[in-house]
Amino acid sequence: MRVLGIDPGLRTLGWGVIEADGGRLSHLANGHCLSGEGGLAERLLSLHRQLTDIVARYGPDCAAVEQTFVNKDAAGTLKLGQARGIALLVPAQAGLPVDEYAPNQVKKTVVGVGHAAKEQIQHMVRMQLPGVQLAGPDAADALAVAICHAHHSRGRRLHALAGAAR
Repeated sequence: MRVLGIDPGLRTLGWGVIEADGGRLSHLANGHCLSGEGGLAERLLSLHRQLTDIVARYGPDCAAVEQTFVNKDAAGTLKLGQARGIALLVPAQAGLPVDEYAPNQVKKTVVGVGHAAKEQIQHMVRMQLPGVQLAGPDAADALAVAICHAHHSRGRRLHALAGAAR
């Protein structure tokens, strides 16, 4: 199963693609989409085009997107939500199933602690994907989302198989 992980952001949208074969994970690619300058519509269009290209280039089987949290700045939260809409829309347009994970769930799955620091996430991503060269913290977060999805979807498949065997 090839998983596209996405860490939404209006300025920088992180992405990472991994291959999950049973319990084995391998890194395929990671990077970030930069929205550039201009108005909101142009920036969202730029993210849409870049992410569409990534989906076409790497052919994932599914996508996982980190959920946003509401912060004190309502305008910032709204803009992040619009970028998150692009992160959900592009894989859905490609016909991919899309799952969402809360930041604490991603951290708990990858690091073992729900309030892990960015450095801890990067360290554990490097441990689980040996040899990975991280394009930056947003790409590391996106790979963590992909790893989280690989673990959770594997658990769901095993649970379904156990239920079918009864």
